[in-house]
Amino acid sequence: MVTTRVQSTAEQPARAGIVDCDVHVYPRNLDEIRSYLPMPWRDRYNGGGRGFFGNPSHGNRLDSAPPRGGPPGSDPAFLREQLIDRYGEAYAILLPRAFCNLHPDPDFGSAIAAAFNDWLADTWLSTYNGDGVFKGSITVAHQDPLAAAREIERWAGHPGFVQVMMDSGARAPYGQRQYYPIYEACAKHGLPLAIHPGTDGMGINVQPSPGYPTHYIEWHTCLSLAFQAHLVSLLTEGVFERFPGFKVVLVEGGVSWLPALMWRLDAEWKALRSEVPWVVKPPSAYLLDHVRLTSQPLERPDNPAHLLSVLEMMDAAHILLFASDYPHWDFDSPTHAFPRLPDDLHRRIFSENARELYGFPKTAG
Repeated sequence: MVTTRVQSTAEQPARAGIVDCDVHVYPRNLDEIRSYLPMPWRDRYNGGGRGFFGNPSHGNRLDSAPPRGGPPGSDPAFLREQLIDRYGEAYAILLPRAFCNLHPDPDFGSAIAAAFNDWLADTWLSTYNGDGVFKGSITVAHQDPLAAAREIERWAGHPGFVQVMMDSGARAPYGQRQYYPIYEACAKHGLPLAIHPGTDGMGINVQPSPGYPTHYIEWHTCLSLAFQAHLVSLLTEGVFERFPGFKVVLVEGGVSWLPALMWRLDAEWKALRSEVPWVVKPPSAYLLDHVRLTSQPLERPDNPAHLLSVLEMMDAAHILLFASDYPHWDFDSPTHAFPRLPDDLHRRIFSENARELYGFPKTAG
């Protein structure tokens, strides 16, 4: 498993600066992952991806290829130069893209998830991480929730992992009970669950729109549909009543849809609450204690005042986390992602909300 000692959170000094809640890192080549895969999976593994919904121009920032070679996001020194040092980031939450959630064979998906976790622990969370800036996400294959729960148990004591992650692509909405072993394990260990897009409509997963889009622009724009459906499912199925300590982070699913969706759901609940008696308060009332959203991709209307109104309506001061989505093509720079924010709101979004969620030390920075 892990051979390099990782400095514990208690041993690391508090870091001042931004907390970036969506940074993607990659192996330098597939053999890095294959080395952690047992047979027969080692010979079968050929990477992953989104299949036919790929960016037709470029999937990453044009300047993100490391000068020493390798794919974007694979060189820790270059990532530090372009992101951590340039913008004064205190912590970067790493979300590797294993694409394990699309495989029809749950054993293969679980093996890929485990290999990525081993690789992340041995590299970005230890060898590359002397100062503790990098924090990891435990990848799980939701095709087999019991195996996913065991994978969470395997890594829950590791100080470098601060959350669990799986894709928004799925065969069923996430409030349904087959996923409960994952949520139980997350709640037991105080680990939030990050949901990230990328395998919607791929492999065994259902496309959230009515049928398959024609173009990438259509598919990419509609990624938020899956997040809305999963959130409504989690709320109406009573997941947060069943698991009071469970928290969800909706990563890279958009932001501005949240107020209108909650207005509609609250109104429906008032009329139909007898159908879901386990939902004991308006659905929107669960957000503060259980749900967080990341800022990228942030919808930017022409009038900045309109965005500030949306941020107020969604209580961004308590539930929104900054994310850059480095090194992808739609990267949001910390200096340009938002219009001018009030100082208190800026501090909450860029640092304090994430520090509270993940238990990072608070600083004056």
